[in-house]
Amino acid sequence: MRSQQNRIVSHVVRQHAEEAAFFWAQRDTLMQDDPPDLDVVTGVDKRLEANLDGLRIAGPSAWPFIVATYEDFPEKGELFLFGWMAIELNDSRRIAEVVELGRQSEDDACGLVGALAWHQPAIIAPLVRDWVGTPDAFKRYLGVSACIEHLVDAKQMLGRLVRDPDARVRATSLRLAGKLKRADLVNELVASLKDADEHVRFWAAWALNEFGSCDLASPELRKVAVGGGPDALTALRAAVKATPDKDVRAWMGGLLRSPETAPLAVRGAGMLGDRTILHWLVHQMRQPALAAAAGAAFRELFPEARKDDTLFSVEPEVLGDAFAQYFDDVLPSLPVANRVKDWAKDVGQ
Repeated sequence: MRSQQNRIVSHVVRQHAEEAAFFWAQRDTLMQDDPPDLDVVTGVDKRLEANLDGLRIAGPSAWPFIVATYEDFPEKGELFLFGWMAIELNDSRRIAEVVELGRQSEDDACGLVGALAWHQPAIIAPLVRDWVGTPDAFKRYLGVSACIEHLVDAKQMLGRLVRDPDARVRATSLRLAGKLKRADLVNELVASLKDADEHVRFWAAWALNEFGSCDLASPELRKVAVGGGPDALTALRAAVKATPDKDVRAWMGGLLRSPETAPLAVRGAGMLGDRTILHWLVHQMRQPALAAAAGAAFRELFPEARKDDTLFSVEPEVLGDAFAQYFDDVLPSLPVANRVKDWAKDVGQ
């Protein structure tokens, strides 16, 4: 009977480990949606926390399952789980181990940063204090990233970190300076607009924009937005925020005239907060090249529309032959223009 009970407990702990890794990875992916559905994220958070509670109860005996989970699938969710448990148990050996695992990751150790974000600031404070002042650039990056997640001011240390020898640390520190609106660092931010690293220049512009220095920030933000890289959407949102409404609309009008930048203009229109453009968005939804951007703009302007799961589809027979041909029969979730039009009528838009 005892051995059978142990097998049942082991199975439960293994399931908690696997599901915790899965739910955090799902959460991280959902938060990258454009725009994210925060109600769905909240539901995932509850399921994640329930599994973490199970691992808390298991304590150190959960380690074999956590290690096995990471070895079987060394991705962001599994790195989150490893880091979360190491911090939860204040296990210095495991913390050192997960730092090395994070160092080897190819996604800026987002799972480990997520573990730092999930814990309360008081729990991770000793680690962060050590890391922001260490000669190890990766640990400095982790420390500043944790400060961003918890909006903790690194005080005088931040003045050094925005000039750090490591570009990733500089970029992350500039982002923190912007979030905290550290006006005393404006000169460093302006100087960073000429940095050799493009990510450093972008986050310097973003931070300056947070201070209201849109004249300095706008050229770099617009360049990054049009460039279409991983920071493009953040840059677009900042550029919209930085510029008077009339000037933003003029800029987007110019973008709309080029096939390469037209999707950016359609997406940016949803950031203006003007719900009267709905019928214009429906028109853009009929064009395969603009439909995804129009759908994202629609969801941002009308979050209540998420309750109707018929408004978007991945089926070629629903969206039409032009969409199937454009996307080579592998369609993302796109708005169905006629259904959105009918929805608008029903809700009085």
